[in-house]
Amino acid sequence: MRRIYTIPLPGRAPLELGARTLVMGILNVTPDSFADGGQYADAAAAIEAGMRMAADGADIIDVGGESTRPGSDALPEDEELRRVIPVVEALAARVPVPLSIDTYKARVAREAVAAGAAIVNDVSGLQYEPALGDVAASTGAALVLMHTRGRSDDMYGRAVYTDVVAEVCAELQEASRRAEASGVRRDAIILDPGIGFAKRAEHSFEVLARLEAFAALDRPILAGPSRKSYLKAAIGDVPPDEREWATAAAVTASVLGGAHIVRVHGVRAMMDVVRVADAVLRSR
Repeated sequence: MRRIYTIPLPGRAPLELGARTLVMGILNVTPDSFADGGQYADAAAAIEAGMRMAADGADIIDVGGESTRPGSDALPEDEELRRVIPVVEALAARVPVPLSIDTYKARVAREAVAAGAAIVNDVSGLQYEPALGDVAASTGAALVLMHTRGRSDDMYGRAVYTDVVAEVCAELQEASRRAEASGVRRDAIILDPGIGFAKRAEHSFEVLARLEAFAALDRPILAGPSRKSYLKAAIGDVPPDEREWATAAAVTASVLGGAHIVRVHGVRAMMDVVRVADAVLRSR
């Protein structure tokens, strides 16, 4: 069974992790996300989608303004703020669940937390902007550190491993040390092995198959297997919006492997998947 963790959050009750798997809904406020690009680029549509996720049972809503799909270009800071801050402000006032800001930029994180976000989700593990650690420390926001190598335009070129799980564990441990050196409390850190980031399909499947190994890091684990291209190695070349059944299988594997949080696009469908996977886990 999973270890139990209590994650302090600014301005609200702590996040209790481990008794059941929490579902983080992905809210991409972008025109070019790989899975749902353009659906929620308009602030009003994004706010409505976030409210719908909360009604469908999401435990956390993760708002992102910059696509980090392989090959994507970096977004100017001002444009990212323009996209996400109105959505965070509106949802903070309308939904009871904590909000996460999916960004690697320190200024975006600071303004999003001021607008109501309680979690910062950094895909770079503090590699792109180390000052983001200072923001998490000073605001008291929880910090998700994801594993990757390089930037979006060269991450696959760096997907060379001898033992992918051992190396990802070691690099996540380094990310955690960077965060703690910035003043982030250890009990505020959540780790994400970065399925699909700087990993070939075989690497991502091995991370899923051996997810239990990450318990050795003694921090809660977030898994983000939803709709990503590694799934094509198993199901063929189908578009992202037709990968929900494949995502359901990967979410089940994540739960049985000990993930505390799963990050998904289709909240309503994945809530049922998580409930059944949790029931199996409890029956071990």
